[in-house]
Amino acid sequence: MPKRTIDAFVFDLDGTLLHTLPDLIAVTNESLRHFGMPEHDDAAIQSFAANGAVALMLQAVPNNCSPELAQEALAYWKATALDHGALLSRPFPGVVETLGRLHEAGKQLGVLSNKFQAGVDDQLAHNLPDLFDVALGDGSVPRKPDPTGMLETARRLGVAPERMAYVGDSVGDMQAAVRAGALAVGVTWGYHPVEQIKAAGADMLLDTPEQLLTLI
Repeated sequence: MPKRTIDAFVFDLDGTLLHTLPDLIAVTNESLRHFGMPEHDDAAIQSFAANGAVALMLQAVPNNCSPELAQEALAYWKATALDHGALLSRPFPGVVETLGRLHEAGKQLGVLSNKFQAGVDDQLAHNLPDLFDVALGDGSVPRKPDPTGMLETARRLGVAPERMAYVGDSVGDMQAAVRAGALAVGVTWGYHPVEQIKAAGADMLLDTPEQLLTLI
């Protein structure tokens, strides 16, 4: 693949920039306990986590749960996440240093996540403050794999989509990047199988965040 000129680097949040799974597990099972519903093990919650809080909770609640109760559980999940949903989350090793190097190189930085917008803002404020030029989540733009959010991120950053790299750990991340014309960069340290990420159209795979610096 010929090397592209990349002016902006945009990232998924959960499983890409931040190891948020411990908080997702804690908040999800607390929400289920609150409503007297069965809890899930870590692997199950990880498998639910690709498409944001709505998809996570709709999969976590029992199959016979009414739509109304599922929405109550989702609202409780969001409130609980904002109360203590960033306590256990941390940047993956090498992320902070890599973001600093990209910033020093004059690159625009963004976040595009399927997490609800207030949750995106809360996680960034706790773990990666003052690093990003734009950060969009569910409620501000449609969820990935819809490419609308990718295109809106490019517009806000003032770059053409084809001069933007999108870094993520899921099939939906890669599909959204490909559909928008961005460089699709998959990571191997996230929450989803690498073979699925490759099959979804990843242009390149990273084993460490520092490998992203080859694009500057």
